[in-house]
Amino acid sequence: MGKLGLSELTTNQIELLSKTAETAAKKYVLSKISLKLVETLNIIVETTSEKPVTISVEVILVLSPTTKNINVELIAKEAVKEALKTSENYLSNLK
Repeated sequence: MGKLGLSELTTNQIELLSKTAETAAKKYVLSKISLKLVETLNIIVETTSEKPVTISVEVILVLSPTTKNINVELIAKEAVKEALKTSENYLSNLK
């Protein structure tokens, strides 16, 4: 994520930023795959409060073994992109 020229984030802002990213990733995954097909969905968000604010998102997605023709890696990658985009919007609104 690029630099947005923000001062250091408060603990509350970090928590909201992390929750925003996690929610965006989960919403994206569940918009593409039924919850019934998901065996594991772990979303890991790490955020720093110092300048520049950085955020990293990891999506671990495992589907039911009976699921076929779904590109899990692509969905996870796109969920990360969505989480980062949503995080950037959140940070932009803090300016």
